[in-house]
Amino acid sequence: MVQAVRIIKSGKSAMQSGRGRRDTWLVQFESASPNRPDRLIGWSSSSDTAPQVKLRFTQLQHALDYAIKNGYSYTICDEITPAFQPKSYAENFRSDRVRG
Repeated sequence: MVQAVRIIKSGKSAMQSGRGRRDTWLVQFESASPNRPDRLIGWSSSSDTAPQVKLRFTQLQHALDYAIKNGYSYTICDEITPAFQPKSYAENFRSDRVRG
């Protein structure tokens, strides 16, 4: 079975306001075994530790070369975007805002 990896352009962390480390590419391994709920706590867990490994590369081509050299199937993902769109404080006082 061929190991699958995702190549992701890293975004800034939640604790970062600057632009540092945004030019790096991450190679992240996909899980080979499904997650299952833990009987005691109820959290989902897996016996596969490969998804915990994240390799950083300075260029996309280096990440691609690594995946091809090791025989991994790869998927290239765009930059991770936040799940919400930040709004300004003035949005609360717009005249066309629907109040409910």
